[in-house]
Amino acid sequence: MQNVQDYISKNKQRFLDELIQLLRIPSVSADSAFSQDVIDTSEAVKTALENAGCDAVEICETDGYPIVYGEKIIDPNLPTVLVYGHYDVQPPDPMDLWNSPPFEPIIKKTETHPEGAIYARGACDDKGQMYMHVKALEFMVKTNQLPCNVKFMIEGEEEVGSNNLAVFVANNHEKLANDIILISDTGMIANDVPSITTGLRGLSYVEVEVTGPNRDLHSGLYGGAVANPINALTKMIASLHDENNHITISGFYDKVENLSLEERAEMAKAPFSLENYQKALDIKSVDGEAGYSTNERNSIRPTLDVNGIWGGYTGEGAKTVIASKAYAKISMRLVPNQDWQEITQLFKTHFESIAPKGVTVKVKPHHGGQGYVTPIDTIGYQAASKAYETTFGKKPIPQRSGGSIPIVSLFEKELNSKTILMGFGLDSDAIHSPNEHFGVWNYLKGIETIPYFYHHFTEMNK
Repeated sequence: MQNVQDYISKNKQRFLDELIQLLRIPSVSADSAFSQDVIDTSEAVKTALENAGCDAVEICETDGYPIVYGEKIIDPNLPTVLVYGHYDVQPPDPMDLWNSPPFEPIIKKTETHPEGAIYARGACDDKGQMYMHVKALEFMVKTNQLPCNVKFMIEGEEEVGSNNLAVFVANNHEKLANDIILISDTGMIANDVPSITTGLRGLSYVEVEVTGPNRDLHSGLYGGAVANPINALTKMIASLHDENNHITISGFYDKVENLSLEERAEMAKAPFSLENYQKALDIKSVDGEAGYSTNERNSIRPTLDVNGIWGGYTGEGAKTVIASKAYAKISMRLVPNQDWQEITQLFKTHFESIAPKGVTVKVKPHHGGQGYVTPIDTIGYQAASKAYETTFGKKPIPQRSGGSIPIVSLFEKELNSKTILMGFGLDSDAIHSPNEHFGVWNYLKGIETIPYFYHHFTEMNK
């Protein structure tokens, strides 16, 4: 790879301007009010792939939002890399916690990002990281250094469960045939401690509804005489963990993989400061399952968390009512071997069984996916490791992530392909939160590193 740093230096401002324009489009897939914006973003991605050098790019319609497919085939006998990413973003709420409008990107210098960070919804997850691959392709094509074939599959429904991606993949095995899949939708330990994600947790996401009386009631006339759905729901949720923060659902841990002491000791070698962790989150203490460290709790252990809860009157002032209904959204992060559909059913059976008399319960499954672990002795991992070592000057640390990318296990099942997770974001980038951002250094370092993966992967396949 010759002159990659020079190319980036000469085109730095354009690379930033293009990403900022993409971030201006509010492609919120969860809210139908933004449906046209999501479609507009797919068109913008199509144009970007064409400009970067793809010979064929198409908008592939689905029952939901479209998938953008592009390819640059230079020789069918050479290896093929399939890049996956997504152009949809999380809702920006709560809006009042943003320091700047979520779809009006700005670059601000911070202690973590002295060269500046781009603040906008989707900056890190995943527009910024997806766009690194587009610009890396541009560099390789423009300088005639693309060593193998490349395909792109960029979807618009990752943040709502990728419901239509499975059908697209199942129906397009030949189109998507590849030797390795490359994804940048994860992070690394620190800018001076590169890491490659080797494990992802699975996910089961449900919504629960608790119903009491057939209408909202006066809390003076009826309070103490009928079941209050909000009271019932909070008690039910509280019972889902015991005093050691173990999840109390029968059968929940039956298939959980317990890592050996040796494996846990290797994980503990990764740099981590509990003091800095608490300081960054402005908390006085951590919390979690007894017997495990913070890094183990958020990566190799399953969890259950309430993501939203509501019911009754939440407006300004007071309204003395017993609500007819109460709701909560609950996610369970799962570890490899836990089947998300089985866990969803276990949750449903358990939650319905603990409902007190006087209320009824509905459990509505939303979406989910399996966990994934990628071996570190494959050519794909070794090529990624060499790429990081080339640009960072040190070997990356293999690291399991607490996040979920459910489609990774789908890709292996349908396409018989391993996935390499080359993330360049940081834990502090506030993905899914107000003030999401992505370091300018990280964005450009990704563009610099990715071409080396192509180079090493091709060389190692000879």
